[in-house]
Amino acid sequence: MPPNEEALARLSAGDALLRAIVPAREAIPALAQGRALSHAGPPLPYRAMCGPMQGALQGAMLYEGWADTPVEAHARLEAGEVRLLSNHEHGAVAPMAGVISPSMQAFIIENPTFGNRVATIGNEGIQREVLRCGAYSPAVLSRLRYLNETVMPAIAAALPEGLSLREIMAQAILMGDELHQRNVAGTLLLLMALLPQIASPPARNPAVTHLRETSQFFLNLAMAAAKALLDPLSGIPGCTIVTAISRNGVEVGIRVSATGDRWFRAPAPVPRGRYWEPYSARDANPDIGDSAIVETVGLGGAVLATAPACQQIVGSSDEEARRLQSELYAISAFQSPFFICAPAESRGSPFGLDVERIACTGITPVITTGIAHRQAGIGMIGAGIVRPPLQVFVDAWNAVRDQATESVT
Repeated sequence: MPPNEEALARLSAGDALLRAIVPAREAIPALAQGRALSHAGPPLPYRAMCGPMQGALQGAMLYEGWADTPVEAHARLEAGEVRLLSNHEHGAVAPMAGVISPSMQAFIIENPTFGNRVATIGNEGIQREVLRCGAYSPAVLSRLRYLNETVMPAIAAALPEGLSLREIMAQAILMGDELHQRNVAGTLLLLMALLPQIASPPARNPAVTHLRETSQFFLNLAMAAAKALLDPLSGIPGCTIVTAISRNGVEVGIRVSATGDRWFRAPAPVPRGRYWEPYSARDANPDIGDSAIVETVGLGGAVLATAPACQQIVGSSDEEARRLQSELYAISAFQSPFFICAPAESRGSPFGLDVERIACTGITPVITTGIAHRQAGIGMIGAGIVRPPLQVFVDAWNAVRDQATESVT
């Protein structure tokens, strides 16, 4: 079987089941080894990190009780007293700064066909001031405690056995989500799955209240499901399909099937988008977060044309979204076997970002993304569209060709 066809076969055979909620130190064993925190994007030393990433790590230090002030947290992190891990390298994903700390509660998503598991945390909410965007005020820490000590246990108590997130995602895109910047339908479908197991009056249940107030809650689960489906595609010799795109606010990193866990990196660009008053692009941090794993599986920017409400959120238009989707089909090897974005035509979303096609055409993927302020402590300032640099895909394509040449010789 040709390498890219093998990748499609593995994807088609998989699923993404929501299994449990456990402390992050159990979901990510490396977090239980001394003091450690994980973050979005390729690995990066603390001193080289951007403002929102440093701010989120400082907030996690305060949340865990490892520091009493942001200044102390900064000093301890700068001194190397805490190990910093890349989420993707430890079977996890999370949005924006993506910081995960040991005592946070984590969802476990499993691909039952291949046995791989992925962890992610709960979504804080849709406020501008959130840890994931580098904020760490007392209000942020209070919401984190409520999320992890009250909301997540309530969700755990109502979880049905083996809930298929892949099926929820397939329904959600037919209901107007693109599952990156818009997760209204996905969150509603998750809530519907929980309701039969909720014993107390739904209006008083913290899980129901939080999901009703947090339309982006399903984002974290969509990300983890995407990674659970894509991880088994890693390590196929000669396969040119992208298996991950992630950003740490300084660099964009991608992984490709043939080269396994190797990162290809380039500077992260600043998104183009809609900024909330009084902010503008001058205030924006370069693109950040693990959430582009959603685009990697054929959603997000790949299906923006079917999500008109999201077009407004990111400052796009129907005409542009349709053009961008056509470009995505040109650089993708297949159509998704799961996610149908044009039911009348039975057309699947563009799947299988192909580094050969990208390198040859010069067309790069489109990502719908949140925008964080470049300074720690402020939070989210808008949403928009961004494209990873062409160079990462060219470098990856060259590496796949070099690998093929070496195997022949």
